[in-house]
Amino acid sequence: MTALTFTNKVGEIAEQEGHHPAILTEWGKAAVAWWTHKIRGLHRNDFIMAAKTDEVYRNYERSMSATA
Repeated sequence: MTALTFTNKVGEIAEQEGHHPAILTEWGKAAVAWWTHKIRGLHRNDFIMAAKTDEVYRNYERSMSATA
């Protein structure tokens, strides 16, 4: 998965949930930070979205090991 593909998949989830992270996409890597600006800290939703972000990556890992 390219960093851009990962970024787009996380963006799709963010749009569905109406909760958007800070994403830094560089060549070959992406960093995602969940934080709720309104309360200036972490909210339960941030942890839920982080788990969904992890799932995007795990799905990629599973698909790669299935093709190997």
